[in-house]
Amino acid sequence: MEIIALLLLVIAAVFVVRSIKVVPQQNAWVVERLGKYHATLTPGLNLLVPFVDRLAYKHSLKEIPLDVPSQICITKDNTQLTVDGILYFQVTDAMRASYGSSNYIIAITQLAQTTLRSVIGRMELDKTFEERAHINTSVVLSLDEAALNWGVKVLRYEIKDLTPPDAILHAMQAQITAEREKRALIAASEGRRQEQINIATGAREASIARSEGDKQAEINKAQGEAAAITAVATATADAIRQIAAAIGQPGGAEAVQLKVAERAIDAYHALAKTNNTMIVPGNMGEVSGLIASAMAVMKTGAGAVASPSA
Repeated sequence: MEIIALLLLVIAAVFVVRSIKVVPQQNAWVVERLGKYHATLTPGLNLLVPFVDRLAYKHSLKEIPLDVPSQICITKDNTQLTVDGILYFQVTDAMRASYGSSNYIIAITQLAQTTLRSVIGRMELDKTFEERAHINTSVVLSLDEAALNWGVKVLRYEIKDLTPPDAILHAMQAQITAEREKRALIAASEGRRQEQINIATGAREASIARSEGDKQAEINKAQGEAAAITAVATATADAIRQIAAAIGQPGGAEAVQLKVAERAIDAYHALAKTNNTMIVPGNMGEVSGLIASAMAVMKTGAGAVASPSA
C-alpha cells in the first residue's frame, strides 16, 4: 500500500508540474495541443492539460540587438565597401514567429545584408558617407515589410562602419588635404584682400579728413584776415574822424601844416643819411614855404603861450 501511495504521489507531482506554468514578464510561450497550435501563454500563472498540451516555443518580447556580419558592397561607381551594422528587432506575434519561419533570426540577417547591398549599389561612394540615415531608413522599411509574416517588428538599423579599400582611402585623404589647403589659400587671399580694402579705406578717410581740416583752416584764416581788415578799417575811420574833428578846432589847420612840414623835413633828412647822392628837390620854393609855414606856426604858438602870462 505504501508503494502504491508513493507512486500516486509521484504521478500527482508530475501532473502538477506539467499542468502549471508560470510565464515571466515580457515573454510569450506557444502551446501545442496534440501537435497543433493551441494558445499563446501570457505572463503569469497558466494551466495546461498534462500529456495533451506541450510547450513548443518560448519567445522573448524584449527589443533584441542583432549584429549583422560585415560584407562587401559595390557602389554605383564600382567601388568596394566593407559594411557592417547592427539591427534592432522585437517579436510582436509569438505564433507567427514560431511558424512563419524556421529561423527568423537568420532570415532577418540575410535579408538585411541583401537589402543593404541593393541600397548601396544605387549610390556613389561619396554619397554613402553622407547618406547614412537614408541607408538605415531604407533597410528598416524593406525588412519591416517582410518581417510581418514572421511576427517580428524591425525597429531600426544602424551602420557601424563603412570601410573603403586602402587605395581609395588614401585618395580620399589626399583629396581632403588638397581641399583644406585650397580653403586655407582662399582664406589667406581673402584676408589680404580685406587688408588692402581696409588700408585703402583708411587712406581715403584720412585724406578726406585732412582736406576737411585744410578747408576749415583756410576758412578760419580768411575769416581772421577779414576780421583784421575790418578792425583796421574801423580804426582808420575812427582816426580820420578824430583828425577831422581836431582840424576843425581852432589852430587845427596850422597844426596840420606844421606836421606836414616836419614830415617833409624828416624825409629829406633820412634820404640824405642813406644815400651818398645829394638829393635836391625840384622846387625849392615848396620846401621854403613848408619851413616858413612851420616857423610861423611855432611863433604863433609861442606868442599864444606868452600872452596869457603877461
